[in-house]
Parts: sequence; structure tokens; C-alpha cells
Amino acid sequence: MATLAASASRSRTTPVHLWVVGVCALLWNAFGAFDYLMTQLDAEWYMGNFTEEQRAYFDSYPAWAVAFWALGVWGAFFGSAALLLRSRWAVTLFAVSLVGMVVSFTYTWFVSGGVEAMDGGAGAWVFTAVIWVVTIGLYLYARAQQRRGVLR
Repeated sequence: MATLAASASRSRTTPVHLWVVGVCALLWNAFGAFDYLMTQLDAEWYMGNFTEEQRAYFDSYPAWAVAFWALGVWGAFFGSAALLLRSRWAVTLFAVSLVGMVVSFTYTWFVSGGVEAMDGGAGAWVFTAVIWVVTIGLYLYARAQQRRGVLR
């Protein structure tokens, strides 16, 4: 009986690392959401920092590519919020984000010539790798927390 009560008490307590990971994830993914919004709204003060070629590249995005970009960005953002809320939906949202990223990055890097348009060199590869590592890490973290009963 005491073991059951201790186990239930542990699952109700939010581990400190969840708050640290959740807040960092939300801040990280808020930048992606901000970039997506400013690009899609064609905010002049933001898009004015891009060359004409880069702006033309964004304007040429097909709707399906924009949709997968949105899935990647918003899945990660809302997955981070769900993590902070200790919701099991965090796992699903991070999985949706990964699907969106696979399609979006494949289009940008291998189909559309987006890397060349954005003047992406070695730094672009490194930044892309960081995005992948963080997103996969968040998915695995959320899944582990779900298995431990932290997410409900």
C-alpha cells in the first residue's frame, strides 16, 4: 500500500527538468513560429532583411510546402506548450512536427533550391542539424515522460 501511494505521489509531482525543458523548448520554438508568421504575413520590416531573390523564393513556395512547414513549426510550438501542461498530446504534436519537418526540409534542401536562394553554406547545414537534434530530442523526451506517467 505504501509503495502504491509513493508511486502515485511521484506521478503527480512535476519534475523540475520538465519545467526547464518545457520553457526552453517553448522559447526555441517560438522563434520558429515568429519566423513563419512574419514570412507568411510578408511583414515588410522583417522581409526587408531578405534579398529580392530570397523574397521571390518564399513567394514561390507551393501551398503544400507551406502547409508542411506550418505542421513542423506549429506542431513543435504547441508540443512545447503541451509539455508544460503535462499533456500526453505533446508526444503526438512533436511527431506531427517531425513529419512536417521531413517534408519541408526535403523540399527546401533537395527539391526547390532553397539552400542556394538563402545563401546557405556550412552554417545552414549546422543550423539544420541543430533543429533536427532538438526536435527529435523533444519528441523522445516527451515520449519518455509519457511512459513515466508524468504526462497525462
